[in-house]
Order: sequence, then structure tokens, then C-alpha cells
Amino acid sequence: MKNWLWLVAMALCSFEAAAQRVSKDSVGKEGVPIISADSAVISTLDSVNRSGKRKKFMPNPKTATRLALIPGGGQIYNRDYWKLPIVYIAFGGGLYTYYLNSLKYHDYLDTYRSFYDLDPSSKNYGNLIPGYTPDLEKPIRVRNLLNTNSEMTEATRDQAARGKNYWRRNRGFSLIVSGLIYTLSIIEANVAAHLKTFDLSEDLTLRVEPKLNQPAMLTPTPGVRLVFNLK
Repeated sequence: MKNWLWLVAMALCSFEAAAQRVSKDSVGKEGVPIISADSAVISTLDSVNRSGKRKKFMPNPKTATRLALIPGGGQIYNRDYWKLPIVYIAFGGGLYTYYLNSLKYHDYLDTYRSFYDLDPSSKNYGNLIPGYTPDLEKPIRVRNLLNTNSEMTEATRDQAARGKNYWRRNRGFSLIVSGLIYTLSIIEANVAAHLKTFDLSEDLTLRVEPKLNQPAMLTPTPGVRLVFNLK
């Protein structure tokens, strides 16, 4: 009888241990969805943060170059609005200088032509007016620097020729400068568009990591290194 009681007691103990083991396994397995749920929440929050971040403007260099053919168009496309006054003042100043030099050139040119007979029906066509002397002077308009004032004066043929050549050179030089300014504005728009494609964020991190191989050591030597991470 005692033997049967011992057998029943051992069976009950083994059953209870098995039940506890099964309950622990089930509890451990039920904890897994909680972890996966947490990871899902984290991934969802990350996606929301990423979607909420403002997308960085990335201009196309080719488009910027084509639009820069219109003065200031490339700078507007690149959103560099502060450069527009520089482009317009420089380019407009070059064109206005060309205009002023052209006016002064034609003033001296008209006086220089007045010393010659330009009537096609005349026998003396293309030559100096009969009776011309080196001391002969003709009226000429002299303008100030910005053409805000002018006055009439007298000039000889040689003076008119020198003034004509001088302002003609200045007119050509101002035209060249205007062309250079126009070309530089196109190049600047292209370069600025290229630079805006680089990642220039301020996310700079510094890590200190162990390092076993040193540059001047033949054998492994423990040490540290500084690692900069630009994102």
C-alpha cells in the first residue's frame, strides 16, 4: 500500500513540474510579440520623422546653366536671390559704360568728319575741305563722366582724331568687360548648382575607437583613434 502511495506522489510531482515548465515556455513565447510590437512602433516613428523632414533642394546644373543665359535666371533657379543685385549692377554697369563711350565716340567722330568733304557729288569728295589749315577748329560736344552735363568747345582735326580713337578703344573694352561679366554669371550659376548637391549638413560626430595597428609600429600596439563621421 505504501508503495502505491509513493508512486502516486511521484506522478503528481512530475505532472506539476511539467505543467510549470509548459507555463514558463508559453509565457516566454507570449513575450515575443511585445518585442516585435515595440520594434514596429519604433520603425513607424522613424518613418514619420523621416517623412516629416523637409526635403533638401537639389538644383540641376544643366538647367541652371541654360537659365543663366538670361542674366540672373540661373541665380533665381538656385535660390541665390542675394546674388541678383550683384549680377544686375555689374552687367548693367558694363552696358551703360558701353553706351556712354559710344556717345562720346560719336561726338568726336562727327567733329572729325566735319573737316572733310563728304558730299558724293563733289569733286573733292573724301578729302579735306579746301582751305583747311592746322589751326582751324570745329565745335565739339564734351560730356562729363556720367553724361549728366555737357558743353560745347572747339577742337582741331588732330584733337578730334585722338578723341575719336580714345573713346573707340574704351567702347570696345567696355563691351569685352560686359561679355566677361555675362560669362562669369553663367559659370557661377553652374558652379553654385554643383555645390548645392554636396551634403553640407552640420551632423558632425566624433568617436574614440581602439586601434591595434600603429603607423610607426611593426608589432600590434594598443592605441586609440579619433573618427569623424560626416552625414
